[in-house]
Formats: sequence, C-alpha cells, structure tokens
Amino acid sequence: LLRQATTCNKPWHLPKGEKEQQEAIEHIDEEQNEIDRLNEQASEEILKVEQKYNKLRQPFFQKRSELIAKIPNFWVTTFVNHPQVSALLGEEDEEALHYLTRVEVTEFEDIISGYRIDFYFDENPYFENKVLSKEFHLNESGDPSSKSTEIKKWKSGKDLMKRSSQTQNKASRKRQHEEPESFFTWFTDHSDADDIWPNPLLYYLVPDMDDEEGEEDDDEEEGLEDIDEEGDEDEGEEDEDDDEGEEGEENEGEDD
Repeated sequence: LLRQATTCNKPWHLPKGEKEQQEAIEHIDEEQNEIDRLNEQASEEILKVEQKYNKLRQPFFQKRSELIAKIPNFWVTTFVNHPQVSALLGEEDEEALHYLTRVEVTEFEDIISGYRIDFYFDENPYFENKVLSKEFHLNESGDPSSKSTEIKKWKSGKDLMKRSSQTQNKASRKRQHEEPESFFTWFTDHSDADDIWPNPLLYYLVPDMDDEEGEEDDDEEEGLEDIDEEGDEDEGEEDEDDDEGEEGEENEGEDD
C-alpha cells in the first residue's frame, strides 16, 4: 500500500519530524503484505479441499437423484415452495414443470469459475428439448455471466416466453410489476438453483412443516380455550355458592 502511494507520486502527508510514525506505517505495510500472502495461501488450500470434497459428494448426489426420481412431481413442488422461484411461476409454467424429471448441478473442475445446471424433461406438449442447460461463469474480476440452451422447439401455441412478453406489454405499468415473468424467461436470465441444489428436500417439505406448525398453534389455542372454560366453570360455581350463602342468611333472618 505504501509503495503504491509513492509510485503514484501522491504525497505522503506526515508532520515533519515524526520519524517514528513514518517507520510504524512502513512496518504496518510490511505486516499487511504478510497477511495478504497468508490469505492467498489459505484460499488456495481451501480450494483444494473444496475440489476434493466435491468429488466425494458426487456418488451421494447420484444416489439422491435416483431416490428423487421415485417421488412424482418432486421438482415442481420444490420450485413452487421456493420463495424466489415461485414468484416467477404462472399456471402454465407449473404445468410444464410437471414434466421435469431430473435436475443436476455440475461444478466446473476448478470450482471457482462456475457451474452448469441441467434440467431433464419427459416428452411434453410445450417444447421438444429433452435437456435445458444453463452455465454460470465467474471471470477473474468476479463478475458473473451466464449462457443458456436456446429453447428453439416450442410447440405451436405453447411458447410460454412469448406469452409472458405479450401479457406484460398489454398490462398497465402498475400491473407489469405484479405480473410474474415466465420461469423459462427466468431460465435464460438468472437462477436460484444453486440455493435449491444443496438440499432440495428442505423446500419440498415446506408445506408439511407449515402443517406441523399449524397443528401446534391449534393445540395451543385449544389449551387456552380449555383454560377459559375451566375458569368460567369455577366462576359459575363460586356464584352458586354466593347465592346459596345469601339465601341462608335471608332464611335465618326470617326465623329470628
């Protein structure tokens, strides 16, 4: 940092005679260089560990895919339950995604430069592509870019990307912000699959988790109602006791 400042001919402002401060700054710069060197070394070693464990994970991803294939509509349910992806799904998008049978994410060999997502579809009434792929790349500066399979083979009247565009063009400006774009327009633009891929079961089971929470809330409400009812019964018994006491006093007064 200090060397950069001097090579750029920028004045290094220090009060005259403050030699100790000057030396301290130079030493700080040297220590910072060592810290940066260690950080770079750590990144290289972490990358090697990531590459190692990425290979070790592959058999488990493969086994998971085989098990997921046994569950009908697993992926469309997972996407519908994902908060960002679900915002992009219209009714026809969901219908098309019922034909999605498998999703695979493949990291590039060096791990850091990006990954590819493959969407596998059964024969369907929307398009002829069997596989839609999307690659995400990070350049040396860390800026992301992506490229997708062009869906050229939309069947007659089934182009969901064109339909989404027409819907938005006809809508008012306010409505445009409310209309979801097609999932397949999103597919050619960006992706949240890297969020879903590590544990898709988490999103697939969202409704079940909500149901369990709802049952707990119902149990709590029932418990509160029981307490209220018991309280009302106790109050009623106390009122009856009070009435009986008052009647007894009146009878004693009459006897006197």
